[in-house]
Amino acid sequence: MINEAFPSVRYYHLENSGVSNARNIGIDHATGDWLAFLDSDDEWLPHKLSRQVAALSSDEKYKVCHTEEIWIRHGIRVNSAKKYAKKGGWIFTDCLPLCAISPSTVIIHRSVFDEIGQFDTQLPSCEDYDLWLRITAKYPVLLIDEPQIKKYGGHDDQLSQQFWGMDRFRITALKKIIDSGQLSSKNQQAALDMLLKKAAIFFNGAIKHEKIDEAHHYQQLIKRYQNLAPPIK
Repeated sequence: MINEAFPSVRYYHLENSGVSNARNIGIDHATGDWLAFLDSDDEWLPHKLSRQVAALSSDEKYKVCHTEEIWIRHGIRVNSAKKYAKKGGWIFTDCLPLCAISPSTVIIHRSVFDEIGQFDTQLPSCEDYDLWLRITAKYPVLLIDEPQIKKYGGHDDQLSQQFWGMDRFRITALKKIIDSGQLSSKNQQAALDMLLKKAAIFFNGAIKHEKIDEAHHYQQLIKRYQNLAPPIK
């Protein structure tokens, strides 16, 4: 669809197809080499893209760039927790605990998607966490340490408000990348440690609430990946 006010913009409407599919459709239809995303509850600051393009042009080894962000909750600016501090470089291990990159901050070269694939449409949530694991296992990330977006939160329609136990989906993403066999030994061990830590939390919670089937599921998962873990020297 063409917008008369902005004829260079192409708009594609999808009915209830999920955020991953929507982003993948955008990737498929984009014609440029660099791709950026903007979620509905975020706002780019005026010079966001130009700052990133300039930074990437000055250091061609990077194919992924993200930025700091301003958090707005219920209309009020708040300081983000220390655990959400942004980092640059080889940040795979920093991406293991939680989603360390916000989709609206990134600009990514098309070749990255050609190599590692697109967003996983089978994940109802944490699809960005899954993508960042796959990307940061293979690519260093450039950080612009000044905020380039406003990130709005606190409303009921956010995905983080719709799903309980978000780490369930992170465990799925960790299983995927561990089973891929593509990680370095260091990153493999770090991913295994994180999976076992998250699975143990769910196992203990299931025992506490007498959810026998769920407890058995996580007990078996822990047993399987403990057997994969190499001995610690």
